[in-house]
Parts: sequence; C-alpha cells; structure tokens
Amino acid sequence: MVRARRFLSLPPSTYSGLGDLRQGPGRAAEFVGRKSVPAEMGSCEVRVLMTTWGSRGDVEPLAGLAVALRELGAQARVCAPPDEDFAALLGRADVPLVPLGPTVRSVVANPKPPTAEDAFRLAPELVAARFATLTAVAEGCDVLLATGLLPAGARDVAEKLGIRYVFACFQSFGLPSRHRPPLGRPGLSQQGETDNRVLWERDAQAVNALYGKAVNRHRAAIGLPPVDNVRDYVFTGRPWLAADATLCPPEDITDLDVVRTGAWILPDDRPLPDELEAFLDAGEPPVYVGFGSMAAHAPKAIARVAIEAVRARGRRVVLGRGWAELVPIDDADDCFVVGEVNQQALFRRVAAVVHHGGAGTTTTAARAGAPQVVVPQIADQPCWAARVAELGIGVAHQGSTPTFDSLSAALTTALSPETRARARAVAGTIRTDGATVAAKLLLETANPESASGAFVA
Repeated sequence: MVRARRFLSLPPSTYSGLGDLRQGPGRAAEFVGRKSVPAEMGSCEVRVLMTTWGSRGDVEPLAGLAVALRELGAQARVCAPPDEDFAALLGRADVPLVPLGPTVRSVVANPKPPTAEDAFRLAPELVAARFATLTAVAEGCDVLLATGLLPAGARDVAEKLGIRYVFACFQSFGLPSRHRPPLGRPGLSQQGETDNRVLWERDAQAVNALYGKAVNRHRAAIGLPPVDNVRDYVFTGRPWLAADATLCPPEDITDLDVVRTGAWILPDDRPLPDELEAFLDAGEPPVYVGFGSMAAHAPKAIARVAIEAVRARGRRVVLGRGWAELVPIDDADDCFVVGEVNQQALFRRVAAVVHHGGAGTTTTAARAGAPQVVVPQIADQPCWAARVAELGIGVAHQGSTPTFDSLSAALTTALSPETRARARAVAGTIRTDGATVAAKLLLETANPESASGAFVA
C-alpha cells in the first residue's frame, strides 16, 4: 500500500486538478478578505470555496481554515447547513455562511435517531442542494474543498466549472483500508464477511445505492458522463486528512495516498462567562460532561448518571447543555450548566472531560491536557475512544449507555494522577498549525507553478 508521507511541493495531480481553466471575476465581490496573495504565492487573488454538511465538528474546522486563508491574503467562503449555531460560529470568525441543504438539527434533533429510510431520503436532497448551490457560488473560485457527510455532487460541480477540487476528512476511519472494516453505513451489510477488501467493495456499493442515481441524473443534466463509483470519485486518490498525527497516527490508516495537514483549529480567545469563572474558582476543578451535537443519540438519563457518578468521586460538574438539552437533576450548587462556551479555555480548567468522542472535542480536550472519558455513540466515535485509551490520556467506555457503576469506574481511572500526567504530556505533542499548513497547500493548489515548500505534517 501507499503510505501517507511528507511533501515539499505537491504536483497538481495531488489536488485532482481538472485543468488550468479559470473563471472570470464572477461573484468575487462577495468573497471575504479581498487582499492580494503574498508574493511567494503568486500575484493573483486566490478564491477558495469550502463546503460541508454535518455537525459542528464538520463546520468549525472550515472556519479555522478560512481564517488561516485570510491571513495569507486569500478569499474564503463556506457553504454549510443553515443552523443558527453554525451561522454564529462562522460569524465569530467573520466568515459568511452560504446556506446548503436543510438544517442538521431538523434531521438529528428528533425523539428517535435517524433511520436508514431517512438517510435514503436525505442523500438525494443533499446532492441536489450541492449541484444547485455550489454551481452558483463556485463561479470565480480557484479551488473547491469539500468535507463532511459524503459530499457527493461537489467534485462534479468543480469538474463542470474547470476548477480544482480537494476532498478533506477529519478522521481516517472512513477511508478504504485493508487493515480494518468500514464504518457502518445505511445499506451496508457486514454479516458473515471478514475480508476487509470485500467489505470495502460493499461499502462502495452502499454509497452508490445512496447517491449514485441522484449524482448521475444531475451530471447528465449538465452534460457530464456518469460515474460508476461515487465514493472513490468523491474521495479522489489523495484525500487530505485534517487530524492531529498523535491522535490519528499515520500507520496503515488507508490504502489511499493521504495528504496530512494536522487539525484545523479555530483560535478562540473569548473569555469565560463571569458566573462560570466564579464557579470554577469556588472549589476544586470540576468534571465537564457534554455530548455536543448528539441529540437523539445521547444516552438516556445521561445527566443523572453522570452527575451522580461525578459527585460520588467528590467532584463538581460543568454540564454542557448541547443539542441533547441536558439539564441538572436538582438545585444543588455543585452543578453549573453551560451552553455555547470557549471549550479551549474551559477544558484547561477541568479535572476531566466526559464526552461522546467527536473528532473536535477529542482534539480540544487532548490539547488542553484534560483526561477524557469517551462514551462513543455512532460513526467514528468508537475509534477516537480507542485511541484515547491507547494513549493513556483517558478511558474508552465500553458501551454507549453508561451506568452509575461503569461511569464511576471510568472516572476513577481518568481522575488518577497517572492519567492526568499522561494527558499533560500528550498535550505538548498536539500541533496547532494544521490550518496554516492546509491554507498554504490550497494556495499551491491554485498556483501550482509557485510552490511554497510547505511541509505536510
């Protein structure tokens, strides 16, 4: 297999270049940060369009990358779900949100988790949204970068417009690999099969079942030939991996030739609310409990189980409300509820972080040196939990629904001096320059004749 490796100057094929065509000014006036690209990157303005559909963990990294691009003089826009949370997040970074598809809350924040039938209804809706929205917004761009829930339709638009395309992901577990089976996907059956190569072939077939008909119908409408493997067409031969090398190591991650950049972190200098500061100062560091964008997938009665388990360890609780709308179980003053908050600052002040195992939360907690208890629910979360345990910076909870006893046992390990020391040591290895690395590579993508010599971590 081909391993991920360092690149000094990446050839145009790295980025699935679709020719050197450039569109006219088009909608350039709508882009942010109208500056000239630094001389070493070339003299023309570079316009980058980024698109995603998914949870906060799929949106926030694009805000971080947009900020890094702007600092290098490029222009950036983000097409993302029109959730108010995401508009506020991008607004904080002065990056406008171009609405794409339905809100994520409307899909996941229901009493029951989305079903396979829901996925088969959503897939063609998102394909149609990408063809319609990206075709209009990408005119005048130099590069289209797509990520999030499989962005079928994005590369097709780039192909039609003759602009360069990059696929990026925030974890490697969904990339084809002979060393592990694929993650779960609607329509994918793994029953009775142990050959990973066969399972990944089935995964490609499942993707075709979800997206193929819609993709090829829209391609035909704009004069493009059909594609017979939607997944591999979306991924390209060289996907970008925007994950920290410590948390997501390169060994045998995929059969593809990955371009590693490091995690795309959005700097957050917001102060913590005064009331939260007072709570933190009033005693020993508390334990943070939150499940982010998990709504229907959040464990039942998790607030009660977590609060009682944390109290049994003699600790106070900071409870992240999140999309699950977690609330205290009583009026005791040892529990403080937070909504949108600077987690980069908060996690440096807590004794441990109990969470669902999203890529963003795992990285933020690791960077803060906070021990973790990961209670994975779906998708790649069990993989992040396993890596946290492997590194010795926390505990991977067995099962998605903790009990008082199981969470108490996990907290005992997470709150030990040994785990705290290990978490602090690993924190020093987490790199924070991933967004800048990616931004420089994107400028090379748009100007392949003027390589900057940037290394890929």
